[in-house]
Amino acid sequence: MPIPTYMISGFLGSGKTTVLLKMIEECERKNRRVGVILNELGEVNIEKPLFQKQNVKELLNGCICCTIKKDLETTLDEFILEAQKNELDLLIIEGTGVSNPLEVKKVLDNPMYLSHFRLYSMISLIDSSTFLEYQSVFSSTADIRKLLEEQITSADLILLNKQDLTKGKTLNKTIRKIKGLAGESVPIFQTSYGRIPSLELWKSRIQPSIHSSAERREEEAHSHHYSGLRAVKIEPVPKMKKRDLESWLSDLPKTILRGKGVVNLEGHEGFYSFQFSSNMLEFEKIQHPAGIHPAIILIGNQLQRKELMHSFSRFGKV
Repeated sequence: MPIPTYMISGFLGSGKTTVLLKMIEECERKNRRVGVILNELGEVNIEKPLFQKQNVKELLNGCICCTIKKDLETTLDEFILEAQKNELDLLIIEGTGVSNPLEVKKVLDNPMYLSHFRLYSMISLIDSSTFLEYQSVFSSTADIRKLLEEQITSADLILLNKQDLTKGKTLNKTIRKIKGLAGESVPIFQTSYGRIPSLELWKSRIQPSIHSSAERREEEAHSHHYSGLRAVKIEPVPKMKKRDLESWLSDLPKTILRGKGVVNLEGHEGFYSFQFSSNMLEFEKIQHPAGIHPAIILIGNQLQRKELMHSFSRFGKV
């Protein structure tokens, strides 16, 4: 039997990892052995502490839809071996925030993988608090607008996340815009923190061996349209005050679309992971910090590491 496979996509900071963790937790409760392919643009996965006990294979320093597609194929081969040993029940793939999901689907549709994996659903997350801003010609690039459209038009299920941060008129306008791109038949769930009835999340929404001409056109038209987006790692990161980190992140230029990292906060024991997007900063204590080192990852458009390091050092941190 082919392994049920789910693809999670969505722009930077939309909440993909939160949904992934919820899916993993449910699999563990039901004793289903889940494999995860986790793709990151940068050279390190700063969220690795969240997956210490799971069967996670990391694909770093590139995007599985293009620059490291061969790495994706190699990883799928590894999961095939696990399935043959009866060690795998389900596979979840989380792309980078700038990946084209249809390119990943194209790999899974390859005859060499069709008999091993069955794509059940392509889930796309959208940050309702930033979507209209990223769709505006005045506050985003054509590359970003095109990428968001690809992630929407390829989806079989859309999670309109962070609705708690969005006012009514903005939310309604966002929904109308998304329906115009995705079509009326694609279900849209309004969520906060990725909460959705599990029955909806696990539904099989893709018919086997279906590959529409529209999808083929999208795939053929794909190019490295997000080439200006990159990840910059900042380290060393000494112990700092929480308010200093908040101040520095809030003063970063708008070209910074996403921030995350691991820090040691003054007045607090242990390490904390943080997530920064939509001008919101959230912290979570790391329960098993063995082998973890503080670092900060920033993702954005045309980033310059030297400038960011200089900006960081002005707070007396480097």
